[in-house]
Amino acid sequence: MLPRKTKAKLGFIGAGTVGSALSRRLAKKGYAIVAIYSRSPTSAHKLADTIPAARVCASSQGVADLADIVFITTPDGVIPEVAAAINWRPDQMVVHCSGADSSAILEPARTSGAQVGVFHPLQTFASVGQAIANLPGSTFSIEAEEPLLGTLKRVAYDLGGQWVVLRAEDKVLYHAAAVMACNYVVTLMKLSTDLWATFGISQPEAVRALLPLLKGTVNNIEAVGLPNCLTGPIARGDLGTIKKHLVALEQKAPNILSTYRELGRQTIPISLAKGKIDQNQAHEMELLLN
Repeated sequence: MLPRKTKAKLGFIGAGTVGSALSRRLAKKGYAIVAIYSRSPTSAHKLADTIPAARVCASSQGVADLADIVFITTPDGVIPEVAAAINWRPDQMVVHCSGADSSAILEPARTSGAQVGVFHPLQTFASVGQAIANLPGSTFSIEAEEPLLGTLKRVAYDLGGQWVVLRAEDKVLYHAAAVMACNYVVTLMKLSTDLWATFGISQPEAVRALLPLLKGTVNNIEAVGLPNCLTGPIARGDLGTIKKHLVALEQKAPNILSTYRELGRQTIPISLAKGKIDQNQAHEMELLLN
């Protein structure tokens, strides 16, 4: 059972996309956002203008002096520096929002007696507005001990999301998975539009044409799940089409050939799990893609 919404005062160090989205959304949910600091005063004041009760502080220490729960939403590489520069209180809770780092980088706060944790939104944030829109329905990865763990679960719930509790040693692979599911889809779209350029279609036109296919794939993943959502030549063991792809790529887009081969090899086990090909077909495709 979740604890009640905390009445603690929240502060944010960092007024970028993540900090702005989380603080604005939490303020709308009734959380007391009392303090904001950013190395960019303009960013801090811009954020504070959207949260009437929030005060812009002149330093990170100012946020820590006012808040019971401090969210460090700076770039990942700055978090240890921020944590080390503040005089923390034993009754505080200190949370960073990095996807790849564990709570170990908050050791100065832990040594001072504060409770430390991690609260990472598993979502893509291209802008503050888009981030706020994307938060509901997102999963938040949490690393913390009670009572902070329960508090962060409640925060995730109030943001309209779910949560998964991770160990410190899980964080790097968790983040690598997020990069593959999000960032590298952008890379694949770029490579796809590069292929369209070989037959004279501009990138904006190619994106417009390919987006419904991408959205349909995401819909299939959600509706049917892995591995049954897989379609295409490897799903049906179509060696002839794969051969044609390899020849055409070698002739007109050799820089993409190795990526196509590796993705194909990684797709074969999914096709086997779907049950539409047998081991002999899988072996033939492996030989072809190697």
